[in-house]
Amino acid sequence: MDLLYANDRAGTYPDSWYAATCAPLEAFAPLKGQHKADVVVIGGGFTGLSAALHLAEAGFDVALLEAHRVGFGASGRNGGQLGSGQRMDQHGIEKLMGAQDAAKLWDLAEDAKDLVKHLISKHSIDCHLKPGIAHTAFSKSEMQEVHAEADHLTERYGYTKIEKLDADQMHAICPSPRYHGGTLDMGAAHLHPLRYALGLAAAAAKAGVRIYERSRVQDIDPGTKTQVRTDHGAIKADHVILGCNGYLGGLNSKVAARVMPINNFIAATEPLGDDAARVLARDVAVADTKFVVNYFRLSHDKRLLFGGGETYGYRFPKDIGALVRKPMTEIFPHLGDVKVDYAWGGTLAITMRRMPYVARLAPNILTASGYSGHGVGTATHAGQLMARAVQGQAEGFDTMARVPTQIFPGGSALRSPLLVLAMTWYAMRDRLGV
Repeated sequence: MDLLYANDRAGTYPDSWYAATCAPLEAFAPLKGQHKADVVVIGGGFTGLSAALHLAEAGFDVALLEAHRVGFGASGRNGGQLGSGQRMDQHGIEKLMGAQDAAKLWDLAEDAKDLVKHLISKHSIDCHLKPGIAHTAFSKSEMQEVHAEADHLTERYGYTKIEKLDADQMHAICPSPRYHGGTLDMGAAHLHPLRYALGLAAAAAKAGVRIYERSRVQDIDPGTKTQVRTDHGAIKADHVILGCNGYLGGLNSKVAARVMPINNFIAATEPLGDDAARVLARDVAVADTKFVVNYFRLSHDKRLLFGGGETYGYRFPKDIGALVRKPMTEIFPHLGDVKVDYAWGGTLAITMRRMPYVARLAPNILTASGYSGHGVGTATHAGQLMARAVQGQAEGFDTMARVPTQIFPGGSALRSPLLVLAMTWYAMRDRLGV
């Protein structure tokens, strides 16, 4: 099944609260005919837009190809959380990579947050950037684990922007009876992701990037001059950057075997008014310790934006609102009768270890994807790292590329029938710390 079109209308943003609260850019024309470029970027999300913007600012002739609209995929639909660190915690990275590379990966993650904040400021992107993410635990033992990680970040990495909270302190921020303490990271942040993506696209176009929308890539012919073909045109380029994430399809089997698309869903309630304080007493985002994580925050018009529930088939459920309402009311029982005004799904991509797959597929073809729900900062930064690698400055890219990756059971050819089995295995190995 073609995930580019399985759940969405061609060239149309989903009916999300995000799409309803920002003005889309004027549509960019599709690619037609034969063209040349220094670099072709495939994918108009955070990864591709960042790569294209940074390359154009460095003087490269850049063409960006997007099958739908810029910001159409996970970049314009996600929870908007700009978290600290990598998706895997630092203890896990140290065991996997050793202390030296773990420290480099921590520094790169801090660079990622700084980069997003810098781009928003530099390009005057109005995306409601706010500081603060609370990480909430369901039990005393989970709270102790979260606190231990916070202590480790302070002692090993000198990170002092995170505060340990007991149950009462957490309830003063998020009064859900389900939570038992956690942490508050004021170095992290949250934002309106579609506004951010569109701001990056506008900045890229202004910098000279030739953006082509409704231009699905059909194949890539590698070589010293790589040719990228769409339905109605082709571009020859010195370099190609793949930034497709969950919408890669069959463009590259090596990536597809390591990066699996899954679906996640968000609901936006009606405006809560003064009752918003019964959900969050501070304007911070929340992510909890559940394996299929619940994540939420308040919008600028006091709606609860609640993300929860995943499906591993290719079709979205018919009633997304009902799917998300279940975990939402587990966390906030008093919202059982609240009206849901918007509910939408999106396709993101995960890897076995929840670390992005960053690789040089050929001397002049780079890829980054599989952000596993940690893409606001990591994807933006991966785009910059690939742009630097094209310029011969590959230290950061090479550090990310050293993270060992695993092939999902069944590889790319058999993922559809083995999808649930693979995810079950993935869940078990994560719980066991494998």
